[in-house]
Amino acid sequence: MTRELLDQALVEEATKKSGLIWVAAAGVPAARALWHVWHDGAACLVGDGPGEQPLPGLTDGASAEVTVRSKDKGGRLVTWTARITQLAPGTEAWDAAVAELKGKRLNAPDGEAMTERWARECRVLRLEPTGATAPLPDGDLAARPVPSPATTREPIPAGLPRLLLKRRKRA
Repeated sequence: MTRELLDQALVEEATKKSGLIWVAAAGVPAARALWHVWHDGAACLVGDGPGEQPLPGLTDGASAEVTVRSKDKGGRLVTWTARITQLAPGTEAWDAAVAELKGKRLNAPDGEAMTERWARECRVLRLEPTGATAPLPDGDLAARPVPSPATTREPIPAGLPRLLLKRRKRA
């Protein structure tokens, strides 16, 4: 087997099994963790709408660097270059990608109507591997997290440790 086929197999298997991928677009200071599905040889994403993940810097025709982590240990497995394609609502490719994404979307506020909302207000992107993989870095490349309103800065309730560590009485 050639090196290219091995790299292609690694990219596909690692991305398919990972719940998150780290995507760095040109001109964006830090990579962003994004949920995705692997469909038809590419990672498919939905975002940029109300209640969905932001997709800064990911534009149709551009390229991005995708880093995939191990699902069990969390370590970096592979970094690959992707060509970005925005899928148009109503096309066969969009329908197939959205059918896969719909099954993986957790806690959607509008349930079954989310596909119509995605068609109106969101972008569905396809990140297709170009075949180029980057060598693994020597260091950890740790960076500060991207600011988000989803963080909590409040102290934990005083009774929580007792509730978590409480032993059950045997009957």
